[in-house]
Amino acid sequence: MSTETRVRTATLNRDTNETKIQLSLNLDGGALQSVTDQSNGSDDKTHAAQQSKSQQISVDTGIGFLDHMLHALAKHGGWSLHLRTRGDLHIDDHHTAEDTFIALGQAFKSALQTTAGLARFGYAYCPLDEALSRAVVDLSNRPYSVINLGTTREKIGDLSCEMLPHCLQSFAQGAGVTMHVDCIRGDNDHHRAESAFKALAVALRMATTPVVGREGEVPSTKGVLF
Repeated sequence: MSTETRVRTATLNRDTNETKIQLSLNLDGGALQSVTDQSNGSDDKTHAAQQSKSQQISVDTGIGFLDHMLHALAKHGGWSLHLRTRGDLHIDDHHTAEDTFIALGQAFKSALQTTAGLARFGYAYCPLDEALSRAVVDLSNRPYSVINLGTTREKIGDLSCEMLPHCLQSFAQGAGVTMHVDCIRGDNDHHRAESAFKALAVALRMATTPVVGREGEVPSTKGVLF
């Protein structure tokens, strides 16, 4: 099947003693596969939800700022995403944030299936007011990340700032990608983080774009990546 006609979707249910995650992802936007929702729906939130002609986005992790970053990642990556996480927030935010991005990375890798015919590399600069971030990614199947967001606050909303780079590292590990994400400048930590997630989204969208004329070709001198 060619990269142009391949449906790049994945669903995932991840259930541990620390978190319960239901996730559906479509890397090209549009319709989502159904996902088993084990909740009763009584505490669902809609502040990180958006429906358009090309995308369906609904994110609820129980951590508002984390939802905001995931919403930005999906929106600017061109994804449709349904994501619901229920974790042990009575302990802290670590397990919920970490497991969410591990699951997202795994779903990304599953949906991508192969790098054949794709650009493989992607990069982007994204500003948000005074903040400017850069992201460079490689669909290498070599999970590695270098993250420098330069935040100084302890928390943004209910999310510990130390979890921001850890979330991106967890995504890289699950997705099997190499990522360098840096906030180059910025005075406001909210702006620094959001510009970084937007830059990553645009870089991933570039890297996963099919290249006309290279259908079925693996973009590597080794002849194999995924």
